[in-house]
Amino acid sequence: MSGERNHGIEVEGLVRAFKDVRAVDGIDLRIEPGEIYGFLGPNGAGKSTTVHMLTTLLPPTAGRATVAGFDVAREGPKVRASIGAALQETALDPFLSGREHLRLQSSLHGIRGQTRKELIETLLARVGLTSAGDRKIRTYSGGMKRRLDLALALIHNPQILFLDEPTTGLDPQSRTALWEEVGRLARDEGVTVFLTTQYLEEADVLADRVGIIDHGKIVAEGTPARLKAEIGKATIEVVPEQNADRERLAALLGRFGEETAARPGAYAVQLDGHGKLPDVIRALDNEDVRAAEINLHQPTLDDVFLAKTGRTLEGAEDA
Repeated sequence: MSGERNHGIEVEGLVRAFKDVRAVDGIDLRIEPGEIYGFLGPNGAGKSTTVHMLTTLLPPTAGRATVAGFDVAREGPKVRASIGAALQETALDPFLSGREHLRLQSSLHGIRGQTRKELIETLLARVGLTSAGDRKIRTYSGGMKRRLDLALALIHNPQILFLDEPTTGLDPQSRTALWEEVGRLARDEGVTVFLTTQYLEEADVLADRVGIIDHGKIVAEGTPARLKAEIGKATIEVVPEQNADRERLAALLGRFGEETAARPGAYAVQLDGHGKLPDVIRALDNEDVRAAEINLHQPTLDDVFLAKTGRTLEGAEDA
């Protein structure tokens, strides 16, 4: 352990200005030890700038932040000793092997001898690169590079792990493998994870809580379930077998909620609490309105993001 894991991340009024632009505009955060915190936002919203301040790569213009109990402005070396970071761009040498990267990184942290050898083998196995450990990085896929970058960030057993859009561009299998390891780190080892992402599914699967940043301000925060419950109710979409039944279908569904957007040929309402899917199906049957297709859509983080920012997230379609 890199000390007791009894401190998370605390941020008060954090600001970062570039000339006249406030990239981060007075945000407040409190992230508990062992929590996975998903930080969502479009490009330019302030996600990476926040990470750069919390990892001491960029000094704050105003406000304060502590990471692992240390002030990012005054105690930079202690912060850096307590954290691991896998940022957007992997800094890997194409002519070194994966094992050589891990050997170099562990030496920089003063880890040597048999301890280093065992640690390297453990980390290669943990990220699924044992068989590729002696291959040069230039032969690695994007997913393999991301997984090696995660292993490098874990070499000194950090209290807090920063992952800045770690799965952008990865295939679904590599993305799932990385999700599993991040979840295991928080669950089994108590690592606090600060995860920025453009993938709504990623935040929904991994994060205990989510913060949405837009134009440098946090516009929503909470558990994925609570945010989705706040924003909207389930939507029922029905495609009638006979186009002539559309008016009757509209009147029938109108009893259960307010009309909302639907694809061509379908009619949809957002449920308002006066019935659920079985009630709608019974009503269709009682009035002999035959449906070719019935779909129930639960609210998603994409709905939350759209409601809070007026736009969809870039990674939403890919997820």
